[in-house]
Amino acid sequence: MKKIAILGSTGSIGTQTLEIVRNQKDLRVVSLAAGTNVELMEEQIREFRPKMAAMWSEEAASDLAQRVADMDVKIVSGMDGLLEISTMEEAEVLLTAIVGMIGIRPTIAAIEQGKVIALANKETLVTAGHIIMPLARKHGVSILPVDSEHSAIFQSLHGENRERVNKIILTASGGPFRGRKKEELEKMTIEDALKHPNWSMGKKVTIDSASLVNKGLEVMEACWLFDVPLEQVQVVIHPQSIIHSAVEYVDGGIMAQLGMPDMKLPIQYALFYPDRRPLPGKRVDFFALEQLTFEKPDTETFRGLQLAYEAAKAGGSLPTVFNAANEKAVALFIQRKIGFLQIPELIERSMGHHKVIENPSVEEILQAEAETYEYIKQVMN
Repeated sequence: MKKIAILGSTGSIGTQTLEIVRNQKDLRVVSLAAGTNVELMEEQIREFRPKMAAMWSEEAASDLAQRVADMDVKIVSGMDGLLEISTMEEAEVLLTAIVGMIGIRPTIAAIEQGKVIALANKETLVTAGHIIMPLARKHGVSILPVDSEHSAIFQSLHGENRERVNKIILTASGGPFRGRKKEELEKMTIEDALKHPNWSMGKKVTIDSASLVNKGLEVMEACWLFDVPLEQVQVVIHPQSIIHSAVEYVDGGIMAQLGMPDMKLPIQYALFYPDRRPLPGKRVDFFALEQLTFEKPDTETFRGLQLAYEAAKAGGSLPTVFNAANEKAVALFIQRKIGFLQIPELIERSMGHHKVIENPSVEEILQAEAETYEYIKQVMN
């Protein structure tokens, strides 16, 4: 019986993880954490019976505690609650699927306790990779990627000599606005941005996919996860989302992982690595596929990807600013306070305003985030 803790259990990754738990009888959920969705958390507690559950706000935790007063479950809240869940003695694997830099401290705490990390929180490595990866090596902890693309790279590296990698090929669907020009993007609404052609994801990630910011974050994450320089990561638009990513070796050979667009595959692979388990769902039918196509990303129209490369090249605290500015800009877009093209504009302005810290501590990372939020608030005012 493998015991897991889930941060972000009410989100897209979290709920799909719990679908896997329903089908795999040797997985046991010992703790859950979520933001504000008290109703869904109550349902999850009653079905999966964890020993502990956390809500981000004290108010939500208090509401939840009253709802499940008849259950044998400890209810906690805030960062202290996340840290308690991440370091539970019973948990062997921490699946971190919460959005934002809120995931950094729980991940560090879990690594220090020797937990396996199933990572679906990009921001942790984008902003604190220089802290997380050396710490994981020190404690002998595995960090198993849950993102579809990074799982594909991980699988394509399996059994190979990593010193013989020539480049990583990071595929992107192109999102709902693939092929559009700036004039068209000026008119795009939140409803348009959420119409992803292939993947079912949360609002934030779906909008990031539409702007290609998500792919920029994945580039930075890949550099840390697989210890490759920035110039060895190539983004390729692949609209069909069948090839999830690939690795090219020095002899020209390319190893790729293919499959239907289904996040349960990389989630389950991380939870049971190195084993593979049966997974219900559609399979790739090569006879039904008309074609697999590939395009170069349009970084002039989709500035988010180019800005990510610039942030990664500068390093230090600038990726934190890139990420924080995007989070705030996406929130403003969802609230209909800015247009779609203002997302990269706010990111670029924030990056230009920031004085880079070369090797930031966790406190300096969080301070850079707060300062970026404050700067955007001033800009909007």
